[in-house]
Amino acid sequence: MNMPLPGKIFSLFTVAGLLLQAAAPVIAQQSGQAGINEARIRVSSELVLVNVVAHDKKGNLVRDLKKGDFTLLEDGKKQEIATFDFENVDELATAGPAEAAVSGVAGGALLSARKQAEPSLDARDRRLILLFFDFSAMDPEQIDRSVDAAKKFVDTKMQPADLMALVSLATNMRVDLDFTDDKTKLRAALTAFHSGQGQGFDNGITGSAEGAAETSGAFSADDTDFNTFNADRKLLALQSLMQALGKLPQKKSLIYFSNGISQSGADNQSALRATTAAAVKANVSIYSLDIRGLQAFPPGGEAQAASLHGQSAYSGQSVLNDLSGNAASQETLATLSSDTGGKAFFDSNDFGGVFSQVQKDSSAYYVLGFTSNNPLKDGRFRRLKVQVNRTDLKLDFRAGYYAGRDFEHLNRADREQQLVDELDTQLPRVDVPLYAGAAYFRQDDAHYYLAVALVIPGSQIPFVTEKEKDNATIDIIGEALEGGKLRVGQLRDTVKLAVESTQQVRRKNVQYNTGFVLAPGSYHLKFIVRENQSGRMGSFETDVQIPDLRKTPLKMSSVVLSSLRAPVANKKNGANPLVRDQLELVPNITHVFAPDQHLYLQYEVYDAAKGKNPAPLGANVQNRTAKPAKDSIRVFTNIEFLQGATKIYESKPVVANEVTALDRKAVIFQMDLPLEALKPGLYLCQVNVIDDVAGSFSFPRLPLLIRESAPNKPAERGHSK
Repeated sequence: MNMPLPGKIFSLFTVAGLLLQAAAPVIAQQSGQAGINEARIRVSSELVLVNVVAHDKKGNLVRDLKKGDFTLLEDGKKQEIATFDFENVDELATAGPAEAAVSGVAGGALLSARKQAEPSLDARDRRLILLFFDFSAMDPEQIDRSVDAAKKFVDTKMQPADLMALVSLATNMRVDLDFTDDKTKLRAALTAFHSGQGQGFDNGITGSAEGAAETSGAFSADDTDFNTFNADRKLLALQSLMQALGKLPQKKSLIYFSNGISQSGADNQSALRATTAAAVKANVSIYSLDIRGLQAFPPGGEAQAASLHGQSAYSGQSVLNDLSGNAASQETLATLSSDTGGKAFFDSNDFGGVFSQVQKDSSAYYVLGFTSNNPLKDGRFRRLKVQVNRTDLKLDFRAGYYAGRDFEHLNRADREQQLVDELDTQLPRVDVPLYAGAAYFRQDDAHYYLAVALVIPGSQIPFVTEKEKDNATIDIIGEALEGGKLRVGQLRDTVKLAVESTQQVRRKNVQYNTGFVLAPGSYHLKFIVRENQSGRMGSFETDVQIPDLRKTPLKMSSVVLSSLRAPVANKKNGANPLVRDQLELVPNITHVFAPDQHLYLQYEVYDAAKGKNPAPLGANVQNRTAKPAKDSIRVFTNIEFLQGATKIYESKPVVANEVTALDRKAVIFQMDLPLEALKPGLYLCQVNVIDDVAGSFSFPRLPLLIRESAPNKPAERGHSK
């Protein structure tokens, strides 16, 4: 899946460009640049919870069973019961004080399921009920029915052990009330719902215009695409609730007020399965309530609808279409309920039954926990069966659950979602070391090109041998946030590496270059890489400041160090200042060089002053040439290498008397310095730049390491042929 890339220009190197200088393979995230020094600790829990309700022949709840009375089977194989608990909600003496609330679960974690907040309420022997009002497709009458049914339950049937929370979905999902047993707060929150909150979106048609309402328009739209989006939106909202409710180990009941979910073939199946899997993992049972109630389908349509297209009203086809559409919209609700251990309530105008069923199912129940002896993480449905050593009992439990999936079993959509989710998380991934560097170059007064380079040690990339070549792919996703919130640039790409020898890669680094066009300001960059053999990921974050050069005496870009100029196959790189004459200067992020390499530097000076009489030269520039012509510029530059206070090397000065890039008013300097005369060691590279006409100057410094040559073999070049 390719994401749109506004304001983003990237270049993908050939193999020679991807295999860079043999720098040190240990490339870690620098806490000073990334602003992150905490480590990620991932704990995966494989415990599966199964709620069991036991009734005797008379229908009475059985409360005296022990762990040894139960046998648990998964796909016909016996499982060891690791945990056992009995929840007795009917014991009002242990129901807890009034106005108890789950802090951070509804009010906080339901809004942001990634927050690591722990619930402050001991919900043992409490009945947790979440009312989820899906207003996104309801008309005003249906909204009123939903709210009235909830009010009636609160006023007449709510018990002291019940803790309730309210969540609604309209234009966005909102937590309206945290878990509480305060009836006054519940009534006030329900009264705040109004009929105008619904969007009134019909499920629509998914085929021809035959049987559709006449709207006097020349075109009757096919709502297939809208239904796909709308169904995914509802399911993803439910999934986020499941992730938040998972913080509480007790059984949770979610009553879903809806007027149906219309799927479009197999397009919504992935979201549906993810939702039911999340509900099972969080120990949540979904009770679906079709708020449309008992419906009649007259041949000509309902009174409030316009006349129908075609002959369907006279052939009975319109009634058949309405019945089929209604059944299809209820099918998803039925699946949500049956796969999570709940029940669905359709075609009834008595909406109180769902509340009674929730109270009945969660009055007294056993919670069995086990770790499956099936190690495969294939994402398949596993059937559960619970048996008890008493023949006179009837057990109610969910039919099964979806196993987790490892990277090998993820489909394309799930792999893409994994990258998006990782981009949104607040903790870094460190399975694959990743480093990023950035440099800015002015395009005009309001726009700058931010060149970004990502580096991964080749030793971290596993290769798969295919015929006579080794292959590997890397997925990359990233974003640029202005002020830490507004996304102003994004990146999504897949890089395929294919080389004759994997050893060649493992001794070097893999580098990916990209860029964003941004305005002056403060930005937060975040990048995620994933190698697609084992699914390991790495992340890097850093803050970048693009200055407004209009406020500086000497307007100068960043200084880029490199040891390689690589051919560029993609000719659409006009905005990238590092590309000239179909050669791209490859930034050296590590600033580590070999003695036999060349050091290439590139930087730019903008809006150099023009004048007839130049100002005196600085002390660092000798061999002054003749005076410039009228209205010409005069910019001097040279390079120094320092160790402490000692100057080890100084290059000859370079004088620029004309603008190199007229469209950007830029004087471009590209310096080429051989390093063979310098001894291995750590240096401070100082770039001296003087605008002789304006009398302004700048002396940026960058650390640089010249490493020792490898013994008994020639030093490696900065690229691979």
